[in-house]
Amino acid sequence: MPGFLPFSRAPLMMDTVACLLLIIVPLLSWSLVRAKVRRDWAGHKRIQLGLSVVLVIVQTLFEVEVRTHDWRLEARSSPYYDTWLFPLLWVHVAVAATTALVWTGTLWTALRRFPRPPRPGRFSVVHRRLGWTAASCMYLTAVTGWAFFWMAFIAAS
Repeated sequence: MPGFLPFSRAPLMMDTVACLLLIIVPLLSWSLVRAKVRRDWAGHKRIQLGLSVVLVIVQTLFEVEVRTHDWRLEARSSPYYDTWLFPLLWVHVAVAATTALVWTGTLWTALRRFPRPPRPGRFSVVHRRLGWTAASCMYLTAVTGWAFFWMAFIAAS
């Protein structure tokens, strides 16, 4: 199914994910500020759970589209198609897979180890390190994803 961005050749879910990352990255940052600066751990938890649910749903829909629609047809006209596009795609996939694993592990352990309502405890130091790693991975996923999106679906010969 064709996408909705007028400047893009991308299919619908590629456009959707590219736009969604423009929302997820600031929300992730806001969540980190809520925890670190404002000490609003319940707000941080709500945002993280919400982001996780949205990411799982969108990623599932994205994977279905990628498996049923050959996005390479729209990307062929990119000047990067035979050069940097596929190496960047593999970097992005590796980073995104790592992000999914680290984020899931961070969320899972936090849900199991923090009290309700959430507050600092013995697990906080480990959670902080895992959280910053997950956030850094998500930022890198967004950067590599946007770079791939631009190279595949916006750049013109």
